[in-house]
Amino acid sequence: MPKRSIRSDLLARRKHLAAETCLSHSLQIQQRLLQSVEFQSATAIALYSPVLNEVFTEQLFRTAYAAGKVIAYPRVRGADLEFVRVAKAADLVPGSFGVLEPTGDQLLSPAALDMVVVPGVGFDRQGGRLGYGKGFYDRGMHSSQRPGCLVGLCFELQLLERLPSESHDVHMDIIITEKGRYDFESCPPSVSQFSLI
Repeated sequence: MPKRSIRSDLLARRKHLAAETCLSHSLQIQQRLLQSVEFQSATAIALYSPVLNEVFTEQLFRTAYAAGKVIAYPRVRGADLEFVRVAKAADLVPGSFGVLEPTGDQLLSPAALDMVVVPGVGFDRQGGRLGYGKGFYDRGMHSSQRPGCLVGLCFELQLLERLPSESHDVHMDIIITEKGRYDFESCPPSVSQFSLI
């Protein structure tokens, strides 16, 4: 089945999730990540602003903020994705495609991030990811800029056996759903230093 058809089907499934289910599953998923060694040892992480019933990330932000971690969010610039340091939730305003984006000017290289929490329309049991079709994360996470650990968050209904894959598609190291954690690669030890670009 072509990516476009799979994308439409998965978006429809997620759209029909009840608000209470979306919230309760999101809390379970975030809690799993918060309890992970990878999250706890990361000093610099990137999160995303959820849209269209994506897994929420607010609890991740609050915990990372309280722990003094460096937090970044993605911002679309032309055909590229850049990661911008965020000091507080108020630093996020509606941007491209109606998604909340950071307003600041402190850019972080993806390679300086210990963890990037990645949104997706769908994921598969090999670590594959299906995005919205614009390729922002695939371009932003290419090998020379790859962060320490790529974590996909999704509801179990978004997890397929296998997605169509192309050579430029990035794969997740870890996928977390409300039912469990799926590991594909070992995340390297935390970079523990970050650099602005």
